[in-house]
Amino acid sequence: MRRIGPVLLGFLLAIVLIVIGGYIFIVSGGVPMATSSAPLPLEETVAKMVLRANYKGSLDLKNPLPLNDENLKGGANTYKGNCAMCHGALDQPRPNLAKAMFPPAPQLLTSGEMVAHDPEGETFWKVTNGIRLSGMPAFGTILNDTRRWQVTMLLAHADKLTPAARKQLLGPE
Repeated sequence: MRRIGPVLLGFLLAIVLIVIGGYIFIVSGGVPMATSSAPLPLEETVAKMVLRANYKGSLDLKNPLPLNDENLKGGANTYKGNCAMCHGALDQPRPNLAKAMFPPAPQLLTSGEMVAHDPEGETFWKVTNGIRLSGMPAFGTILNDTRRWQVTMLLAHADKLTPAARKQLLGPE
């Protein structure tokens, strides 16, 4: 029993030293905050784990709107007005703004970066709540439920857009 005291004291001392060392590392500028800086070790892994933990309760949400051209065109209008500046327009190169962000905003209408295979609830959660420290704003207080579900629908079907939705995305604002 007498050995527990020194072991516990050593454990507590190690924790205190780690916290003090971490604090000194942070305040001395050891954590790069410039968007042009390389990610920290495990930064992407930890961010993805935390994000998944946050939206996992939304994975079973289903879009209450019917899949039709009216809703896809509504999603296209919402996307053009609120998303394209960062996530890119249909059949267009990546916007400069997307390249300047960290992490870079994915081009949601380009194969390879689409979220068409993500659960609708996940996309709706991201549109509604945003993603902290990524530049993705929360649209929950900006767009009503219908518009958020319409853009979710558009993104869920981005790999097989109807001609009307494509035309809406390509047309003038």
